[in-house]
Amino acid sequence: MSSHVPFDVPVPIDQVLLTAAGPHPITVAGWVRSVRVSKAVSFIALSDGSSAKTLQVVVGDAVPDGASTIAALSTGASVRVTGNLVVSPAKGQAVELSAHTVELLGASDAETYPLQKKGHTLEFLRSMPHLRSRSNTFGAVFRIRSTLAQATHSYFAQNGFRYVHTPLITTSDCEGGGEMFEVVTPEAEGKAKTEPFFGRRAYLTVSGQLAGEALAYGLGRVYTFGPTFRAENSNTARHLAEFWMIEPEAAFFDLAANMALAEGYLQACIQAVLTRHGDDLAFLGQHYDKTLTAQLEAMVAEPFARITYTEAQEILAKSKASFTYPIGWGKDLQSEHERYLAEQHFKKPVIVTHYPKELKAFYMYQNDDGRTVGAMDVLVPRIGEIIGGSQREHRLAKLEARLKELNMVEADYAWYFDLNRYGAVPHAGFGLGFERLVMLCTAMTNIRDVIPFPRAPGLAPC
Repeated sequence: MSSHVPFDVPVPIDQVLLTAAGPHPITVAGWVRSVRVSKAVSFIALSDGSSAKTLQVVVGDAVPDGASTIAALSTGASVRVTGNLVVSPAKGQAVELSAHTVELLGASDAETYPLQKKGHTLEFLRSMPHLRSRSNTFGAVFRIRSTLAQATHSYFAQNGFRYVHTPLITTSDCEGGGEMFEVVTPEAEGKAKTEPFFGRRAYLTVSGQLAGEALAYGLGRVYTFGPTFRAENSNTARHLAEFWMIEPEAAFFDLAANMALAEGYLQACIQAVLTRHGDDLAFLGQHYDKTLTAQLEAMVAEPFARITYTEAQEILAKSKASFTYPIGWGKDLQSEHERYLAEQHFKKPVIVTHYPKELKAFYMYQNDDGRTVGAMDVLVPRIGEIIGGSQREHRLAKLEARLKELNMVEADYAWYFDLNRYGAVPHAGFGLGFERLVMLCTAMTNIRDVIPFPRAPGLAPC
C-alpha cells in the first residue's frame, strides 16, 4: 500500500511556535484569522486549531502570486504556506514564518462568514455548533476537553483498570427515575404494531454502571467512558439529553477506597490541564473567570475535605446563608447547598458520605444504622456535585428487600441478583458527568458550551 500523499503534511502550529528559527523550510496550513496589507509586505494571522495562539505569516513581494493571493484572503479562508521560521521582531512571539509560497485552499466570503467579527456572545455561537470550534473560546474548550479524555484513560490504566464498553440499549433503569428514551422500530404503513424488537421494551441507557458491575466481577477493575441519555424535559444550563459519563467499578473496593480513587482521578485530570494548557487557561481566565487557574491549582494542592451528610446538614444549619431550598436531615442537598460547602465553608472540594437511604438508589450499601447508605458525592466550587458514587450492596437478601421496598420489578434485575448469588464481594464505583468536569476546567457556565454538538429539548441536532 502506498504511503504517498499529494503534498507535504503541514506541521501543527503549536509545534511551530516551540521551534527555533532555522534555515530549513516548513509547511503549515490553517484558517486566516486576520490579514494586514502594506505596500511591501503583508501579515497573515494563521490558526489551525492546535493552539490558542496564531502564527504570524509574513508575505513579501518575492512570493509568487503573493499579491493576488493576499487580495483574495479574508477571515475564515484556508491556506497552505511554505517558508522559513525567522526570529520575530514583534512582541509576544518568538518566531514568525517568512513565506516562500502561499496557496489559497478555500475562500471565505467576508460578507456572509458568521465569524468575520470578534466579540460574539456564547449564545450566538451556540446557534452554529458546526462553526464555533473555529472561535477562540471553543478552540480552548475543546482542546481542554480532549486532554481531559486522554487523562481519564491514562489515570485508570495506571491504576489497573480495564476499559470496557457497556450497552447503549438496555431494559434496566439504573437510576430509577424513568426519564429514558425508548428504542422502537418504525411501524410499517397499514400494519399493526409488531412485538418489540428485543421482545420487551428497551431504552437508551442512563448509565453503564450495572453492566460495569457485572464486568468488574470478572475483570476486577473496569471503567466505562461513553454517551448516556436522559429524556428529561429540562431546558437549563445544567442539563443535556445526551452527555458522556465516566464510570469505574472495582471489585474488593470499599467506600474509603472509592473516595481515594475519585479524588486521585479528579486531581490527575486537573493537573493534566494545568500542565498542557497554560495559553488556553490564560485566555479563558482573561475573558470568563480571572481566578480559573488559581482555583484549579488549589484543587490539586491538598487533599479534599471529607464529611458525612449529617455533618453537612449541621454546617448548613449553622451558616448565615440564605438558601432558596430548605435544609434539614432527610432533605436532598441542592446545588446551592453543595456550592456553599465547597466554595464558602471549605473553600475546596469536599466529599460528602452516608446519605439517607431514601435519597439514593437501590444498589447502594445499606449501613448498620438502617437509615443511611454508603454513598459519596464529590462537591467542587462553581459546579457543586461532580461525582456521585457508593459502595455497592453485595448482600443478596438486603438487595432483594430493597427492591421490594421501592416496588421495582424484580424480574428486570434477575441477572443483577446473580452477580451477588455467585461469589459476591464488596465492590464500589462512581459516575462522573464528563461535561461537568470540562465546565470546571474551563469556567464555562452553560453545559451546552462544553460539548461539541449539544442535544437538548427543542434544540435541533446538527
